[in-house]
Amino acid sequence: MKLLRYGPPGQERPGLLDAQGRIRALSPAIADLTPEVISPEGLAVLAALDPERLPLVEGSPRLAAPVAGVRQFFAVGLNYKGHIAESGLPQPSEPMLFNKAITSICGPNDDILMPRGSKATDWEVELGVVIGKLTANVSESDALDHVAGYCAANDLSERDWQLSRGGQFVKGKSAPTFGALGPWLVTKDEIADPQEVDLRLDVNGVLRQQASTAEMVFGVRQIVAHISSVLTLLPGDVIVTGTPAGVGGGMKPPVYLKAGDVITIDSPQLGRQRQRVVAVE
Repeated sequence: MKLLRYGPPGQERPGLLDAQGRIRALSPAIADLTPEVISPEGLAVLAALDPERLPLVEGSPRLAAPVAGVRQFFAVGLNYKGHIAESGLPQPSEPMLFNKAITSICGPNDDILMPRGSKATDWEVELGVVIGKLTANVSESDALDHVAGYCAANDLSERDWQLSRGGQFVKGKSAPTFGALGPWLVTKDEIADPQEVDLRLDVNGVLRQQASTAEMVFGVRQIVAHISSVLTLLPGDVIVTGTPAGVGGGMKPPVYLKAGDVITIDSPQLGRQRQRVVAVE
């Protein structure tokens, strides 16, 4: 299934994408795509529905992040060899884990708000993993049993704040709109292997990033197992799993986003995002 949320901010409703690419309403059957709904039991109920019997949503409504009620938002850094090389940093011996504020989450086509005073806002296309049930100390072999599905993500970063202002990466990773998710949550039954997902990002029509998740240093199984060994993951938690080479900060000289730029993310498995950059005054 491809599950989604649509509607103005604060008024989002749950839906799914039918075989013809049309949005079907899941309300009033469910109120929202909450952590409880994307549990294995909840997804089984949704899978039993006949999309053709669900109301058709007319027009082209705004799409929101595909999961409501996210309680924890994690990210993995330096997880593609090409990005490690362009960063000039050593390859980590285990997944480099950091937090993103849940207030950074936005819809896949919402404007990106470049923070006041930012000089180094950068793009990062990534595979997002959404957890479906309580996850603690799971093995790599069982890790995918705890995943509800996957989504495209733009893990935006303010490089100067991330690297030069002290503390952890969270400073440069958590501004509002720095966690674009969607357009939909693709349930794991539709993606047999999360290490076979293609990712592409363009800025103003120019290709900047293109890779397969097969190139990840630590795969999804390793990431979920590792994180669950140091903390407890909750249903609805989101993990963005690292970006490939081609970020603006890796260019010589660096090239960062500016007001008016348009970012496009495409994945044949996960769908499409399009964001316009707007400077916060």
